[in-house]
Amino acid sequence: MKHTALFLFTVVFMFLSCKEKSNSTLTEVNERNITVRYDGTYRLSLAQWSLHKMLFEGELDNLQFAAKAKELGFEGVEYVNQFFKDKANDLVYLDKMKAAANVVGIQSLLIMVDGEGYLGDLDSIKRNEAIENHKKWVDAAQYLGCHSIRVNAHGEGTAKEVSKAAIDALTKLSIYAVSHNINVLVENHGGYSSNGEWLANVMEEVGLSNCGTLPDFGNFCLKRENGEMWGAPCIEEYDRYKGIAELMPYAKALSAKSYNFSADGIEVNIDFGRIISIAREAGYSGFVGVEYEGETLQEIEGIIATMDLLKRL
Repeated sequence: MKHTALFLFTVVFMFLSCKEKSNSTLTEVNERNITVRYDGTYRLSLAQWSLHKMLFEGELDNLQFAAKAKELGFEGVEYVNQFFKDKANDLVYLDKMKAAANVVGIQSLLIMVDGEGYLGDLDSIKRNEAIENHKKWVDAAQYLGCHSIRVNAHGEGTAKEVSKAAIDALTKLSIYAVSHNINVLVENHGGYSSNGEWLANVMEEVGLSNCGTLPDFGNFCLKRENGEMWGAPCIEEYDRYKGIAELMPYAKALSAKSYNFSADGIEVNIDFGRIISIAREAGYSGFVGVEYEGETLQEIEGIIATMDLLKRL
């Protein structure tokens, strides 16, 4: 019993020490990458998913992405791991990505990570595998000079069960990431994570300064037809403006998702002005990422329409 008690005390002490370390270590990186040069207007970044059709069809290469973003007038880029999925540990390739960004003078901000397992998986073995799978992207993000990786907190189970699992995984991954000066950001990205109150509570329970959110203007669908995660019509949606307000206190990035525009350039589904006001009131001063997902405009046209709307605001 004495040995067991000593072991438990040691584990708790190490965990609390890591939390204290994370709070102090991330202060510098957050100030450097998140809260820079805010004068009432936001700097704009381009989410790579905005060009996913061109990338998947081979019209654009991952190494050309930074130059394309600069050409369109952006100051930062947000990578998607799907477009260099097997290159996370390839330093030669990552050097090429760094060079591509540096030569045009654009800032690498984050990597959006998908397909590496569920961080909210109730199965502890699968959940720990997902944590390990994400670590290489923490390493890659640090190497590229990013401030964050974006992850998903998906899981199958009750809201309480998935929350508990996600808190466990995010805590472990964030403790690993803190030594790399990297933030771990959860996007409202389907399922329970699209419930702003649920995700804000997860952030509170993790309680680490380098674990935050990436509020997305559009991803607030809680349920789709036939239980599908994506693609099917949405049958239950969370109040997006309430959700944005709930997630902004933890935000270290912001995704301006857009779909369709009116003739005068206003997004017809989402009140961009209202969300930008919520962000300003919350004191957010980082980049705003353009992520066009519409079908009525070509990708470049949709990106420019979204960018122009944000500039007007």
